[in-house]
Amino acid sequence: MLMLLNEVVRRTRQHHAIEHATIHLLNERYPSRRISGLSDVVGFTIMGNVHPEEVRQAVGNALLRLQAGDTHLAIHPNCGTNLAASGILVTLIGMVFGRLRGSVWNRFSLALPLVLFTLIQSRPLGFYLQQYTTLANVADRWVVDVQQITIFNQPAVRVIFE
Repeated sequence: MLMLLNEVVRRTRQHHAIEHATIHLLNERYPSRRISGLSDVVGFTIMGNVHPEEVRQAVGNALLRLQAGDTHLAIHPNCGTNLAASGILVTLIGMVFGRLRGSVWNRFSLALPLVLFTLIQSRPLGFYLQQYTTLANVADRWVVDVQQITIFNQPAVRVIFE
């Protein structure tokens, strides 16, 4: 059972890395398009106005570049891991300062600089955590299917791996 769980986590991390690399390459080609993604154990979904063939080409290039050592492509500045790191740290600060006694102004004036400092520091923390939520070693991953789908009336492309 533990081996199965390890394999699920490993594949999801690999797909997350390929998703990031794919988005990097799509953003280079289409800098004004809003593109996002979501990874899972089977593959990932790219949300945005992108044709499946464009995604197929970007995924192929992403796999080649990751395998060639461009592991920096596995880390993305807009990853949800960055947002989660910020949210968790700021929430913890809010919980601590919410329990303090004193006027609202005093608590606010103490919490604000700490929250701002935390937001600044959480970005590098998010990048650091992506080392654990992505895995750039993708030599055993290959694409099985790339297909157009619709999510909440919005175009998306689903990428499935073997």
